[in-house]
Amino acid sequence: MNYEKYDNFLKIVSNASCANCLVPLAKAIHDNFGIVEGLRTTVSAIIASQKTMDGSSGKLWSDRQVTTQNIIPASIGITKAMCKVIAELNGKLTCMAFHVLITNMLVVDTYSSTFYAGTDIALNDCIVKFTSWYDNEFGYSNRVVGLMVHMASKE
Repeated sequence: MNYEKYDNFLKIVSNASCANCLVPLAKAIHDNFGIVEGLRTTVSAIIASQKTMDGSSGKLWSDRQVTTQNIIPASIGITKAMCKVIAELNGKLTCMAFHVLITNMLVVDTYSSTFYAGTDIALNDCIVKFTSWYDNEFGYSNRVVGLMVHMASKE
């Protein structure tokens, strides 16, 4: 996304996370139509830090709920990372996640994100819903390899 800013004298380089897959789609939409504000929703498998039984902990009521029987909304920090890449979107995006009980199956897609044009919904002239699917393992791994190849080409 911002390869042209890479300098081979940098000591720390981050490829961030698989959740950055929305950045190319957001950039294309913003460059061609403009984004006034946006909400990103991610649905993924439950994660190790979530509860498998009801109990006490955390600041929020949802932190106490069993994840195997509830769909629990969670905040995610990807908004800050996205806005570092596309500075014009700073303060315009909000992100949330739903972790659900699903089996993590192997589905391989080498692309960062696959945009499903047939599933977009225009609620009015200002509000449009887009659907983009991403492979959070293999697709992301391909982006890491792409970054390493780019870095090696600048040596």
